[in-house]
Amino acid sequence: MSDCTHECSSCGESCGERTAPQDLRAPANPLSHIGKVIAVVSGKGGVGKSTVACALACAMAERGKRVGILDADITGPSIPTAFGVHTKAEGNELGIYPVPSAGGIQIMSLNLLMEQETDPVIWRGPVIAGAVKQFWTDVVWGDLDYLFVDMPPGTGDVPLTVFQSLPVDGIVVVTSPQDLVRMIVTKAVKMAQLMHIPVLGLVENYSYFKCPECGGEHAVFGQSHLEQVAQELGLKVLARLPIDPAVAAACDQGRIEGFAPNYLADVARQLAED
Repeated sequence: MSDCTHECSSCGESCGERTAPQDLRAPANPLSHIGKVIAVVSGKGGVGKSTVACALACAMAERGKRVGILDADITGPSIPTAFGVHTKAEGNELGIYPVPSAGGIQIMSLNLLMEQETDPVIWRGPVIAGAVKQFWTDVVWGDLDYLFVDMPPGTGDVPLTVFQSLPVDGIVVVTSPQDLVRMIVTKAVKMAQLMHIPVLGLVENYSYFKCPECGGEHAVFGQSHLEQVAQELGLKVLARLPIDPAVAAACDQGRIEGFAPNYLADVARQLAED
Protein backbone atom coordinates (compact mmCIF):
# COMPACT_ATOMS: atom_id res chain seq x y z
CA MET A 1 0.00 0.00 0.00
CA SER A 2 1.31 3.46 -0.91
CA ASP A 3 0.44 4.97 2.47
CA CYS A 4 1.90 2.07 4.52
CA THR A 5 3.77 3.20 7.63
CA HIS A 6 5.14 -0.33 8.30
CA GLU A 7 3.66 -0.21 11.80
CA CYS A 8 1.98 -3.60 11.44
CA SER A 9 1.11 -3.92 15.13
CA SER A 10 -1.36 -1.02 14.89
CA CYS A 11 -2.65 -1.76 11.41
CA GLY A 12 -5.87 -3.63 10.63
CA GLU A 13 -5.12 -4.34 6.99
CA SER A 14 -4.32 -7.88 5.83
CA CYS A 15 -1.87 -7.02 3.07
CA GLY A 16 0.92 -9.33 2.00
CA GLU A 17 3.60 -7.04 3.35
CA ARG A 18 2.73 -7.57 7.00
CA THR A 19 5.84 -8.39 9.01
CA ALA A 20 5.91 -11.04 11.72
CA PRO A 21 7.71 -10.45 15.02
CA GLN A 22 11.42 -10.90 14.40
CA ASP A 23 13.04 -13.99 15.88
CA LEU A 24 16.58 -13.07 16.92
CA ARG A 25 17.57 -16.54 18.12
CA ALA A 26 20.83 -17.74 16.63
CA PRO A 27 21.20 -21.29 15.32
CA ALA A 28 23.33 -23.59 17.41
CA ASN A 29 26.32 -25.34 15.89
CA PRO A 30 24.98 -28.07 13.57
CA LEU A 31 26.72 -30.69 15.71
CA SER A 32 25.07 -29.48 18.92
CA HIS A 33 21.88 -31.17 20.12
CA ILE A 34 20.76 -29.63 23.41
CA GLY A 35 17.64 -30.53 25.34
CA LYS A 36 17.15 -27.60 27.74
CA VAL A 37 19.00 -24.33 28.27
CA ILE A 38 18.84 -22.94 31.81
CA ALA A 39 20.45 -19.61 32.72
CA VAL A 40 21.65 -18.90 36.25
CA VAL A 41 21.35 -15.18 36.92
CA SER A 42 21.68 -12.63 39.70
CA GLY A 43 20.77 -8.98 40.00
CA LYS A 44 24.10 -8.15 41.64
CA GLY A 45 27.54 -9.64 42.05
CA GLY A 46 28.94 -11.44 45.05
CA VAL A 47 25.97 -13.69 45.78
CA GLY A 48 27.63 -16.96 44.76
CA LYS A 49 25.91 -17.29 41.39
CA SER A 50 28.78 -19.18 39.73
CA THR A 51 29.03 -21.56 42.67
CA VAL A 52 25.32 -22.26 42.37
CA ALA A 53 25.67 -22.83 38.61
CA CYS A 54 28.52 -25.31 39.19
CA ALA A 55 26.72 -27.19 41.95
CA LEU A 56 23.51 -27.32 39.94
CA ALA A 57 25.34 -28.72 36.90
CA CYS A 58 27.07 -31.31 39.11
CA ALA A 59 23.77 -32.31 40.72
CA MET A 60 22.18 -32.79 37.32
CA ALA A 61 25.15 -34.84 36.10
CA GLU A 62 24.85 -37.00 39.21
CA ARG A 63 21.31 -37.79 38.06
CA GLY A 64 22.79 -39.32 34.92
CA LYS A 65 22.13 -36.33 32.65
CA ARG A 66 24.54 -35.12 29.97
CA VAL A 67 25.47 -31.62 31.07
CA GLY A 68 27.38 -28.61 29.80
CA ILE A 69 28.21 -25.17 31.24
CA LEU A 70 28.53 -22.06 29.09
CA ASP A 71 30.49 -19.49 31.08
CA ALA A 72 28.94 -16.21 29.93
CA ASP A 73 30.69 -14.18 32.62
CA ILE A 74 33.37 -13.11 30.15
CA THR A 75 35.21 -10.59 32.31
CA GLY A 76 35.07 -12.75 35.44
CA PRO A 77 35.18 -16.39 34.30
CA SER A 78 35.43 -18.80 37.22
CA ILE A 79 33.84 -22.05 36.01
CA PRO A 80 37.06 -23.77 34.82
CA THR A 81 38.81 -23.02 38.12
CA ALA A 82 35.98 -24.54 40.15
CA PHE A 83 36.27 -27.77 38.15
CA GLY A 84 40.06 -27.80 38.04
CA VAL A 85 39.99 -27.54 34.24
CA HIS A 86 43.01 -25.79 32.74
CA THR A 87 43.35 -27.52 29.36
CA LYS A 88 42.96 -25.12 26.44
CA ALA A 89 39.95 -25.52 24.18
CA GLU A 90 40.71 -26.55 20.61
CA GLY A 91 38.82 -26.28 17.36
CA ASN A 92 38.77 -27.12 13.67
CA GLU A 93 36.65 -26.33 10.65
CA LEU A 94 33.60 -27.78 12.45
CA GLY A 95 33.84 -25.46 15.43
CA ILE A 96 35.32 -25.09 18.91
CA TYR A 97 35.22 -28.05 21.26
CA PRO A 98 34.39 -27.61 24.95
CA VAL A 99 36.73 -29.09 27.52
CA PRO A 100 35.27 -31.91 29.62
CA SER A 101 35.64 -31.97 33.39
CA ALA A 102 36.85 -35.09 35.18
CA GLY A 103 33.23 -36.24 35.42
CA GLY A 104 32.35 -35.44 31.82
CA ILE A 105 30.66 -32.04 32.19
CA GLN A 106 31.36 -30.05 29.01
CA ILE A 107 32.78 -26.59 29.76
CA MET A 108 33.33 -23.56 27.55
CA SER A 109 34.81 -20.41 29.02
CA LEU A 110 36.98 -17.58 27.74
CA ASN A 111 39.64 -18.68 30.20
CA LEU A 112 40.02 -21.84 28.12
CA LEU A 113 40.90 -19.70 25.09
CA MET A 114 43.21 -17.11 26.70
CA GLU A 115 46.97 -17.55 26.59
CA GLN A 116 47.14 -16.84 30.32
CA GLU A 117 44.20 -17.35 32.69
CA THR A 118 45.12 -14.16 34.54
CA ASP A 119 45.06 -11.96 31.41
CA PRO A 120 42.35 -9.29 31.75
CA VAL A 121 39.54 -9.04 29.22
CA ILE A 122 39.44 -5.37 28.23
CA TRP A 123 36.60 -5.45 25.73
CA ARG A 124 33.60 -3.23 25.14
CA GLY A 125 30.08 -4.55 25.67
CA PRO A 126 29.23 -5.47 22.05
CA VAL A 127 32.43 -7.53 21.71
CA ILE A 128 31.73 -9.36 24.96
CA ALA A 129 28.16 -10.06 23.89
CA GLY A 130 29.43 -11.32 20.52
CA ALA A 131 31.79 -13.76 22.23
CA VAL A 132 28.93 -15.19 24.30
CA LYS A 133 26.85 -15.63 21.16
CA GLN A 134 29.75 -17.48 19.51
CA PHE A 135 29.86 -19.85 22.48
CA TRP A 136 26.42 -20.92 21.27
CA THR A 137 26.86 -20.81 17.50
CA ASP A 138 30.47 -21.97 17.13
CA VAL A 139 30.93 -24.48 19.97
CA VAL A 140 30.37 -28.16 19.23
CA TRP A 141 28.43 -29.08 22.37
CA GLY A 142 27.41 -32.50 21.06
CA ASP A 143 24.45 -34.24 22.71
CA LEU A 144 23.42 -32.59 25.98
CA ASP A 145 20.35 -32.94 28.13
CA TYR A 146 21.04 -29.64 29.91
CA LEU A 147 23.19 -26.61 29.14
CA PHE A 148 23.59 -24.26 32.09
CA VAL A 149 24.58 -20.67 31.31
CA ASP A 150 26.48 -18.88 34.06
CA MET A 151 25.49 -15.26 33.48
CA PRO A 152 27.27 -12.09 34.58
CA PRO A 153 25.39 -10.09 37.22
CA GLY A 154 22.95 -7.37 36.25
CA THR A 155 20.76 -6.69 33.23
CA GLY A 156 23.27 -5.46 30.64
CA ASP A 157 24.51 -6.50 27.20
CA VAL A 158 25.26 -10.16 27.92
CA PRO A 159 21.93 -11.09 29.57
CA LEU A 160 20.14 -9.31 26.73
CA THR A 161 22.18 -11.24 24.15
CA VAL A 162 21.59 -14.57 25.86
CA PHE A 163 17.84 -14.01 26.24
CA GLN A 164 17.51 -12.92 22.61
CA SER A 165 19.96 -15.31 20.92
CA LEU A 166 19.66 -18.56 22.87
CA PRO A 167 16.52 -20.69 23.28
CA VAL A 168 16.50 -20.25 27.06
CA ASP A 169 13.93 -22.55 28.68
CA GLY A 170 14.08 -20.80 32.04
CA ILE A 171 16.20 -18.95 34.57
CA VAL A 172 17.19 -19.59 38.16
CA VAL A 173 17.67 -16.37 40.13
CA VAL A 174 20.36 -16.43 42.84
CA THR A 175 20.18 -13.93 45.67
CA SER A 176 21.25 -13.33 49.26
CA PRO A 177 19.37 -12.41 52.48
CA GLN A 178 19.81 -8.63 52.42
CA ASP A 179 17.22 -5.88 52.67
CA LEU A 180 17.88 -4.71 49.10
CA VAL A 181 17.10 -8.18 47.76
CA ARG A 182 13.55 -7.20 46.84
CA MET A 183 14.71 -4.50 44.41
CA ILE A 184 17.59 -6.56 42.97
CA VAL A 185 15.53 -9.70 42.42
CA THR A 186 12.63 -7.75 40.98
CA LYS A 187 14.89 -6.14 38.37
CA ALA A 188 16.20 -9.53 37.20
CA VAL A 189 12.74 -11.08 37.19
CA LYS A 190 11.20 -8.17 35.30
CA MET A 191 13.89 -8.38 32.62
CA ALA A 192 13.19 -12.07 32.14
CA GLN A 193 9.46 -11.40 31.93
CA LEU A 194 9.96 -8.64 29.37
CA MET A 195 11.98 -11.10 27.29
CA HIS A 196 9.32 -13.80 27.79
CA ILE A 197 11.73 -16.11 29.63
CA PRO A 198 10.16 -18.32 32.35
CA VAL A 199 11.51 -17.83 35.88
CA LEU A 200 11.94 -21.29 37.39
CA GLY A 201 12.49 -20.06 40.91
CA LEU A 202 14.75 -18.40 43.47
CA VAL A 203 17.83 -19.74 45.25
CA GLU A 204 18.99 -17.86 48.33
CA ASN A 205 22.68 -18.26 49.06
CA TYR A 206 24.36 -17.48 52.41
CA SER A 207 21.00 -17.96 54.15
CA TYR A 208 22.41 -19.12 57.46
CA PHE A 209 25.44 -20.57 59.20
CA LYS A 210 24.96 -23.84 61.01
CA CYS A 211 27.06 -23.94 64.17
CA PRO A 212 29.09 -27.17 64.31
CA GLU A 213 28.98 -27.08 68.13
CA CYS A 214 25.31 -26.51 68.96
CA GLY A 215 23.72 -27.20 65.58
CA GLY A 216 21.86 -23.89 65.70
CA GLU A 217 21.26 -21.86 62.55
CA HIS A 218 22.42 -18.25 62.64
CA ALA A 219 21.38 -15.58 60.10
CA VAL A 220 24.79 -13.96 59.64
CA PHE A 221 23.62 -11.61 56.87
CA GLY A 222 20.33 -10.74 58.51
CA GLN A 223 16.84 -12.14 58.47
CA SER A 224 15.73 -13.54 55.14
CA HIS A 225 12.84 -11.91 53.26
CA LEU A 226 12.89 -14.47 50.47
CA GLU A 227 9.52 -16.03 51.15
CA GLN A 228 7.82 -12.64 51.13
CA VAL A 229 9.59 -11.56 47.93
CA ALA A 230 8.75 -14.85 46.22
CA GLN A 231 5.10 -14.51 47.20
CA GLU A 232 4.95 -10.94 45.89
CA LEU A 233 6.45 -12.02 42.56
CA GLY A 234 4.51 -15.28 42.35
CA LEU A 235 7.69 -17.37 42.26
CA LYS A 236 8.88 -20.62 43.80
CA VAL A 237 11.66 -20.79 46.39
CA LEU A 238 13.88 -23.57 45.12
CA ALA A 239 16.45 -23.61 47.94
CA ARG A 240 18.00 -21.74 50.84
CA LEU A 241 21.71 -22.55 51.01
CA PRO A 242 23.92 -22.38 54.12
CA ILE A 243 27.25 -20.63 54.50
CA ASP A 244 29.67 -23.53 54.13
CA PRO A 245 33.39 -22.62 53.95
CA ALA A 246 34.07 -26.09 52.56
CA VAL A 247 32.17 -25.21 49.37
CA ALA A 248 34.35 -22.15 48.78
CA ALA A 249 37.46 -24.21 49.44
CA ALA A 250 36.33 -26.89 46.98
CA CYS A 251 35.83 -24.25 44.25
CA ASP A 252 39.22 -22.67 44.94
CA GLN A 253 40.90 -26.07 44.75
CA GLY A 254 39.03 -27.22 41.62
CA ARG A 255 37.09 -29.89 43.48
CA ILE A 256 33.48 -28.75 43.18
CA GLU A 257 32.68 -31.88 41.20
CA GLY A 258 31.93 -34.69 43.60
CA PHE A 259 31.74 -32.35 46.61
CA ALA A 260 29.29 -33.62 49.20
CA PRO A 261 26.75 -32.74 50.29
CA ASN A 262 25.50 -31.11 47.11
CA TYR A 263 22.98 -28.59 48.41
CA LEU A 264 21.40 -28.26 44.95
CA ALA A 265 20.53 -31.96 44.55
CA ASP A 266 16.85 -31.38 45.31
CA VAL A 267 16.71 -28.40 42.92
CA ALA A 268 18.14 -30.58 40.14
CA ARG A 269 15.44 -33.13 40.89
CA GLN A 270 12.75 -30.44 40.67
CA LEU A 271 14.09 -29.13 37.35
CA ALA A 272 14.37 -32.63 35.91
CA GLU A 273 10.75 -33.36 36.82
CA ASP A 274 9.36 -30.14 35.32
